[in-house]
Amino acid sequence: MRFLLKLAITLLTLTAGLSNSVAHSQNAPNGGRVVLVLPFENRSGNSSLSWIGDSFPDTLDKRLDSAGFLTISHDDRDYAFDHLGLPVQFRPSRATTIRIAQQLDANFVVIGSFTTNADKIAIQARVLSVDGFHLSAPLEDGAELSRLFDAENAVAWKVAREMNPQLSIAEGTFLAAAGSVPLSAFEDYIRGTNAPTADERLTKLKAAVAITPAYAAALLALGKDQFAAHDYDAAAATLMKVPSGDRLALEANFYLGLASFNSAKYAGAETAFSFVGTQLPLPEVINNQAVALSRQGKDAVALFQRASAADPSNEDYHYNLAIALFRRGDTAQALQEADAALKLKPSDNEAGALRARISVVPLGTRLSDSATGGFSPVERINRNYSETSFRQAAFQLAQVRAMRMASLPPAQQALEYTQLGNEYLAQGLLPEAEEQFEAALGADRNSADAHAGLARVREGSGNRTDARSEAQTSLKLKQNVNALLVLARLDLASNDLAASVDDVTEALQLEPSNSAAIGMRENLRQRGQVFP
Repeated sequence: MRFLLKLAITLLTLTAGLSNSVAHSQNAPNGGRVVLVLPFENRSGNSSLSWIGDSFPDTLDKRLDSAGFLTISHDDRDYAFDHLGLPVQFRPSRATTIRIAQQLDANFVVIGSFTTNADKIAIQARVLSVDGFHLSAPLEDGAELSRLFDAENAVAWKVAREMNPQLSIAEGTFLAAAGSVPLSAFEDYIRGTNAPTADERLTKLKAAVAITPAYAAALLALGKDQFAAHDYDAAAATLMKVPSGDRLALEANFYLGLASFNSAKYAGAETAFSFVGTQLPLPEVINNQAVALSRQGKDAVALFQRASAADPSNEDYHYNLAIALFRRGDTAQALQEADAALKLKPSDNEAGALRARISVVPLGTRLSDSATGGFSPVERINRNYSETSFRQAAFQLAQVRAMRMASLPPAQQALEYTQLGNEYLAQGLLPEAEEQFEAALGADRNSADAHAGLARVREGSGNRTDARSEAQTSLKLKQNVNALLVLARLDLASNDLAASVDDVTEALQLEPSNSAAIGMRENLRQRGQVFP
């Protein structure tokens, strides 16, 4: 089992202000929401379409993650296959599927198949409940092959509803969360991530990026392969292109930090690790930020102390802190940390040498005054990124946040959920945004801002009727710019220019400097409309 149990303890250490009841809940299981999606079986008779079967885990993982499930990564799936002695392309029986799921502590497994007829695809998925040993009835959908994303998103929604019948996210929102890349780029990306050799992976991933230069998933995969090939400058150049607002930015910046560090670009490494640490302050990230800071000749004691406090069982963090304290001249504390490292790993020769040197120098001696005779210890960086660990940590943080919010007054809950929803909207993550706005309305049905946010989600998913209804509900509760602009865009789309002018005028009266309202006004003026 590769999920790290210590994450619960780590997160509680790093997340201030949580109650004892929350701390107790953090040690509980994940509520039966861990999902393994296996590649779908190709029953088309056309082996060149096998990449489509490999694409289902990629798409379904994204959609199920957005619906609050914790999906198991491609790497961990391959790990389980390898651990059980199975080839990666093996298509398991039901009994073997259960063994794989149990190896990964999954509560559900999604299996399926697809067939093609001319230019159309027909998909069938089934959900295996590992806990109940129950296999669902077939969940079917289909579309033209050119609309593969739509078909996969529709199946994802049906799978999510099978696992959670109370799912609040609308099917239209899943469908609106399309792949947003050309199908040819998606094919190259899937073929690249599943290619058997490094050269094939690089070739296909570069092709995907050539078609869609801003394709975040392909950029991340390419950057990781370049990093694995020790082409650190190329890896850094690739990983820098992953947008900071993308959900993959944390992993991209972790590898960017390592690539920069290996190229001795320590300031860039520190910036990258800091970006990750501010959003997901795991000890390995904080440690690496501290190492990059130290390489620049700066005092990193405070950061090393944070990493060591978060995971006191890691001897490297005590060793690093000992060096940093020795650099500062705090020999007494440095000796304690060296002892702690040796207690955890008595065979650590470097820690033993460090302790021996500290123990014979006068109190207050700095490492720079003692680094003679070839003695120049350096802090250790953590080079292992576990996607599962990071995603598990993010999942746990979301649970902590939900428990914290549950203790707030309803109006405050609605406010915070709405803020989160707006952040997801800004990233174009409609399913995640809808879930937050629905949670806000669950706390306070009279939240005008939550209704306005839901109106924007409905607008984004193409449901104009519900978008207008939510915007109007919002405005009955409170005049606000977001709802007015939704109406303005809907009226413009319906060619009711006069009504759109009225909406924009009201929005500008509320917020004269609102850039979106100003942009709408200019758009309408170009269409010959006159504003008061």
